[in-house]
Amino acid sequence: MSIPSKNPELDRLDRRILDVLQRHGRISMTELGEQIGLSTSPVSERVRRLERQGVIMGYHARVNPAAIGRNLLVFVEITLSSKSPQVFEQVRRELQHMPEVLECHLVSGSFDYLVKARLGEMAEYRELLGSILKRIPVPSTSNSYVVMEEVKETTVLALWA
Repeated sequence: MSIPSKNPELDRLDRRILDVLQRHGRISMTELGEQIGLSTSPVSERVRRLERQGVIMGYHARVNPAAIGRNLLVFVEITLSSKSPQVFEQVRRELQHMPEVLECHLVSGSFDYLVKARLGEMAEYRELLGSILKRIPVPSTSNSYVVMEEVKETTVLALWA
């Protein structure tokens, strides 16, 4: 993954390219060019530039969680009993290597980390929570939220000028 350039300059065409690619990552450069009003060569160069600049971070297949038996979506708030750069780094290292953890965010507020995990069943969640709490270097507390219905989930970022 490339590190994005500091605030790369994006014009109207770049934003249109990004909007289309977020929704249709497998579109051909010819089709993309037709949709935004450029020929294949200039649109391809713009896409390559956006990739080089780190604006486009990759292309991915979106997998249906139910199709692979991962119906249970949980969020966990974790509160550390003590905080230091070393503790934060150790928590970061531990949670990055847990494949069930889809996202982990260090946040401000009444707790320290918000973790998003996708699992098959509640027994797996009990194991994951135990593993998380065991790997965290300082005693901590947690609150869990099991998702009953996913109302909206997207990776598409709004691109306004």
